[in-house]
Amino acid sequence: MKFKTQILRTTLFIFAFVPGLVSAQESESSEMPGENFSLEGALELFKKAESPEDFEKLLNTESNNVNNLDLNEDGEIDYIRVLDNMEGDVHALVLQVPVSESESQDLAVIEIEKTGEEEALLQIIGDEDVFGEQTIIEPFEDAANENGKNGPNIRIARIVVNVWAWPSVRFVYRPGYNVWVSPWRWRHYPIWWSPWRPRPFHVWRPLVVVHRPHYHVVSTHRVVRAHAVYAPHRTSSKTVHSRTTVIKTRKGTVKKTTTTTTTRGRHGHVKSQTKSTTIQGKRRRG
Repeated sequence: MKFKTQILRTTLFIFAFVPGLVSAQESESSEMPGENFSLEGALELFKKAESPEDFEKLLNTESNNVNNLDLNEDGEIDYIRVLDNMEGDVHALVLQVPVSESESQDLAVIEIEKTGEEEALLQIIGDEDVFGEQTIIEPFEDAANENGKNGPNIRIARIVVNVWAWPSVRFVYRPGYNVWVSPWRWRHYPIWWSPWRPRPFHVWRPLVVVHRPHYHVVSTHRVVRAHAVYAPHRTSSKTVHSRTTVIKTRKGTVKKTTTTTTTRGRHGHVKSQTKSTTIQGKRRRG
C-alpha cells in the first residue's frame, strides 16, 4: 500500500510539473524570430571584420554567438548571406537568409553614409517581419561634460560614433572596391560552413547580452540616404511574414485598428471617407 501511495504521489507531481514545462516551451516558441539574432552582435562583428566577405563568415561562425535563427524550421541554423547595395557614397549591406528554393528573408540592413573626408555614420535596422517592428540600433560613446557654478557637475552624454576607423567601412570606400554580393544561395553554401542546432532561448539569451554595452536602440533614421537606397530592394518571405503575423497577433505585439469615417450629404450621397490607423502594443526589446 505504501509503495502504491508513493507511485501515486510521484504521478501527481509529474502531472503538476508537466504543464509548467509546456508553458515554458510555449513561451520560448512564441518569441519573434529576431530574438534569436543579435543586432548588436552583428555590429560588433562588422566592426572587427576586414571586409563584407569576412563579415559574412563571422556571422556564420557558431562560436561568435550572434546567429541562432531557424526561419525555415528545419531544425538547423540558417546561413546568412551579405549583399551590398551601393549608390554613390552610401552602402546598404543586407543580411539575408534563403528560406527555400524560391524565397529569401531580409533579417537586417547595415546602412552607411560617408559624411566627411574621414567620417561615416552607421545604423543597423532589424526587419519588422523578423523583429516584430523595425528596430534601429547604432553604436555610441559616452562623453563627460563638466559645468556648474558651485563646482563640477558631470553629465554623461551619448555621442554618435564616427565609424570611419572600422576596417570594413574603410574597405567599402576604397578605390576600386568590387561590390560584395554573396554567391551563396539555398542549399549551395561554402565548404567551411556546417549548420548547427539552435540553442534553447533560455540558453541563448545570456550569450548575447555581452554584445550590448556599446550599442543602443534609437527611434530615428539617422542614415537617411542609405535607407532610401535599401527600401526598393527589401526582400520578404511570404512564409515568414505569415508566421510572424500570427505570433504578433497572439502576443498582442502589434495591434492595428483601422477606422473609416464616412461623411454623407443631404441626400445620402458619400461626400468623403477618411481612414485612420492606430497601432498599439509595440514589443519592447529585452
